[in-house]
Amino acid sequence: MRARFPLFRLALHRRRRMLAFLAAGMVLFEVLMVAVVRAVPPEQLFSGAGRGVPDTLRAFSGSTGDVSIASYAGLLGAALVHPFWIAMQLTAIGSLAAAAVAADVEAGTVELLMVRPVSRTRLLAERAGAVVAASILLNAAATLTLTAGVALSPAVHRAVPLDGVLAAGLQGCAFTLCLTGPALAVSAAARRRAPVIGATIALGAVGFAANFVAMAWHPAAALRYLSPFHYYTPGDALAHGTLGWGQSAVLAAVGVAGVCAALPLLRRRDLAP
Repeated sequence: MRARFPLFRLALHRRRRMLAFLAAGMVLFEVLMVAVVRAVPPEQLFSGAGRGVPDTLRAFSGSTGDVSIASYAGLLGAALVHPFWIAMQLTAIGSLAAAAVAADVEAGTVELLMVRPVSRTRLLAERAGAVVAASILLNAAATLTLTAGVALSPAVHRAVPLDGVLAAGLQGCAFTLCLTGPALAVSAAARRRAPVIGATIALGAVGFAANFVAMAWHPAAALRYLSPFHYYTPGDALAHGTLGWGQSAVLAAVGVAGVCAALPLLRRRDLAP
């Protein structure tokens, strides 16, 4: 335990292959999406912009309404809210958050860890840092790929500023932090990995579904405020080249609140399996 940040390094080392495959998959997926965007003629892309495109498709462009999916920004935004993108993020967050506390309790190895001079605060901090690092890695892989794709395509670059790609990537980090905090809180209180993974999926997959329903069915419009996807709008960031500070602050606040809740839960609980 004398090494610098041993729990952080060990958490990432144990899942290095998974993270490498997820990062590679993210790059390949974004390359595919950029290739699709560059291959579709502009007249087809913009033929329905502002008209004839259902409002429900705003959920698939990562926009609150200003950006049509029938645009460069909308299609690239779709690459950052696509179910495949969501699944890769949830895989990393769920796996590492479950390993933060719950997995050791389930396996009975937490007692071996606690006999060493490691405080519960340090355990949570380093394991939380590993989840955040994995999320940054995946968001960086997606952002850098989109940056290269936009920079190499003059037509796309005229419609999507590189500042917008960076803003979308930063908002992606805020979004994953929003999921990480509650997942860590569940891990700090749970005795098995399953509840942590279930909570992560619920926040991600169910949150996306709730946002879609809120956009499709007006009586349920208020539901959008309960979904993280209402505040995660990469399509708007790509189109306008600015970061939605208010929306990102909400996402980050939820994540920080989850981590803050995890600490007292971990301190007060019995770690015996």
